[in-house]
Amino acid sequence: MKLLVRNLSRSTTEQDIRKLFSEHGKVTECTLVLDQETGHSKGFAFVEMPDQDQAKAAIASLNLTSLAKSNIRVKKAQ
Repeated sequence: MKLLVRNLSRSTTEQDIRKLFSEHGKVTECTLVLDQETGHSKGFAFVEMPDQDQAKAAIASLNLTSLAKSNIRVKKAQ
């Protein structure tokens, strides 16, 4: 299941996101979206988790929690 993670702090790295989601199951891909011109984070990322139950558990556990002083939002990507 592909998840959308929004409202990330600009200082959050792909490693931070991968570590956080790995606590809830296997992460096959983690992509922090960067601005092409500046190379800085746009404040959102995509996380791919192959197990549906683990992905749903990650959404339930992590949505509206704090990461690097930002309350992140996690949902299934459309």
